[in-house]
Amino acid sequence: MTSIGGAASSGMIDWNLAVATATRFVRPGPEVSRDEARAVVAELRKHAKASEEHVRGFTRLGEAGTHDTPVLVVDRPGWVRANVAGFRELLKPLLDKMQERRGSSPGGAVLGAVGGKVTGVEVGMLLSFMSSRVLGQYETFAPASRDLPGGEEGGGRLLLVAPNIVHVERELEVDPHDFRLWVCLHEETHRTQFTAVPWLRDHLQGEIQSFLGETEMDPMTVLERIREAAQSLAGGRPEGERDEDGGRSLVELVQTPAQREILGRLTAVMSLLEGHADFVMDGVGPSVVPSVAEIREKFQQRRAKGASRLDLALRRLLGLDAKLRQYRDGERFVRAVVEEVGMDGFNRVWTSPNTLPTKAEIAAPGDWIARVHRTPES
Repeated sequence: MTSIGGAASSGMIDWNLAVATATRFVRPGPEVSRDEARAVVAELRKHAKASEEHVRGFTRLGEAGTHDTPVLVVDRPGWVRANVAGFRELLKPLLDKMQERRGSSPGGAVLGAVGGKVTGVEVGMLLSFMSSRVLGQYETFAPASRDLPGGEEGGGRLLLVAPNIVHVERELEVDPHDFRLWVCLHEETHRTQFTAVPWLRDHLQGEIQSFLGETEMDPMTVLERIREAAQSLAGGRPEGERDEDGGRSLVELVQTPAQREILGRLTAVMSLLEGHADFVMDGVGPSVVPSVAEIREKFQQRRAKGASRLDLALRRLLGLDAKLRQYRDGERFVRAVVEEVGMDGFNRVWTSPNTLPTKAEIAAPGDWIARVHRTPES
């Protein structure tokens, strides 16, 4: 197995062990023949290419042919490896800070080595769970590697998880060709957002790093939250036992007052990005995806109810229920603004960080319009 970052494996999280654990426990994908698998991969690549023109035409963002980010059709272990690389990059400042704090305590080095392996296993368990649920992802922060190429300007790649797409299209009993294009339209919108708006990646990364930099929680407490999530996944929590924290998510548990402000801004921008992708998918869909109405209805029902009680519990712990609200609230914001000021008027949202909506404006689109579109006289 290729090493993920060499010496970093001996730190707070053994990333190599996380990859090995996730790969070992990842659920098998749907049964497909070798020829069918090749056909799915080829079709997803074709749809990803076609989606670029559809999305750019509808959103009026960027110019065709300007992408420098690759499209990678991956299996579940491939998704795990890509996300471990991204997590390592994004979490490095926080983990270095936690490692330094632990290293200054008696026996810290020994505890760190042991704890890193334990946490590596637990992170791997969480990734194995997540790897069967993600259909596609525009990976913004991960560094490029030989196995996982990225954009020339410092990261960025579009991942399409083929076995998950096939699994969901079969589960929903929808037209597979339409569903594959529909998924590509959503993910291509995210790629267009980041490639057409050059400052967006650095802004988002800066906000996340600021959030993590404010974390003052004891390292063992943070790791314990990861452990709780892994135990829930493995069925280790007795039936009916309630969390003492009331079921709050991992994100909510590490907040300081400064983090709450940053998290509000992050929530707003993520709501914008996800809602915009849903809006574009619905806007483009009717002209290129014949069964889009059926797909949308069935997918919304699946998204809302989750697969099981365990799935719902983990979504809450990991903060994924908040992501579902982001799709809904963000889409309403985008739709309301476009109806009021048109697509070009909406696209003023991408002018600078100052024109991004606040969390309050996501819920009140008229306030964003009044702030961004006000005339000098007003």
